[in-house]
Amino acid sequence: MHQANCHCGAVSIDVPSVPEQLTSCNCSICRRLGTLMAYYRLGEVTIRGETDIYVWGDRMLEFHRCRVCGCATHWWPVEPTRDRMGVNARLLPPEDIAGCRIRRFDGAETWAFLD
Repeated sequence: MHQANCHCGAVSIDVPSVPEQLTSCNCSICRRLGTLMAYYRLGEVTIRGETDIYVWGDRMLEFHRCRVCGCATHWWPVEPTRDRMGVNARLLPPEDIAGCRIRRFDGAETWAFLD
């Protein structure tokens, strides 16, 4: 297991492995949050600590952040019919993600990878 932590340490997230690739999305929320997302199956991740939730638009995703320091931590499906969630990989130790490929995703217009 690898552990991601918000700035103050109030939220920690255990992920089973370091991702091979990360996604940098330019949709209206991801570009503002500045996240690099790593994706996992719902049952693979353990989240500890309290978060605030923000849901908008088509109301399909819950965006979570630490209640204390405000770091964006992860997103979770509102209806867990899809077995996928995103973890902000910027919360992992820098050495864990140093070798990860970063893919740019156009979530603003085309819904396609730009590479």
